[in-house]
Amino acid sequence: MLKNLGLFGLFLACMLSATIIPFSSETVVAAAMLLDYNHWVIILVAALGNTTGGMISFLMGWFCKWEWLEKYFKVKREKLERTHEKIKRYGLWAALVTWLPLVGDLIAIAMGLMRLNPWWTLLLMFIGKGLRYTVSLNLLNLTGWF
Repeated sequence: MLKNLGLFGLFLACMLSATIIPFSSETVVAAAMLLDYNHWVIILVAALGNTTGGMISFLMGWFCKWEWLEKYFKVKREKLERTHEKIKRYGLWAALVTWLPLVGDLIAIAMGLMRLNPWWTLLLMFIGKGLRYTVSLNLLNLTGWF
């Protein structure tokens, strides 16, 4: 798929992986490295795609009701409430870790529910996700896989 869709496929896969659809974008990023794309282009496209997906989760929290999140998106209220309490402590800085597996989507949704500033959320989310892909690609290079 990635070979046919190129960087758009990378963007799309990274975007979908940052929503409530469970899969890892690192495998797609590794595949993009095998196709010899420039590492900085991979990082930029992956971070933009993953940030777009994160902002979709943020907007779900902003516009959805609790009941909709539970019923249609299978987001557990208890987990979301615990995440909500932690975000109260860290505020916008929580956007830096929306890339974390399992809890990243909940963080983004909770930030939307709290109506945190979307522009600062977007910027910090992009920085966090960009750092994630930078570290991931560098680790793959250091291990000699690429």
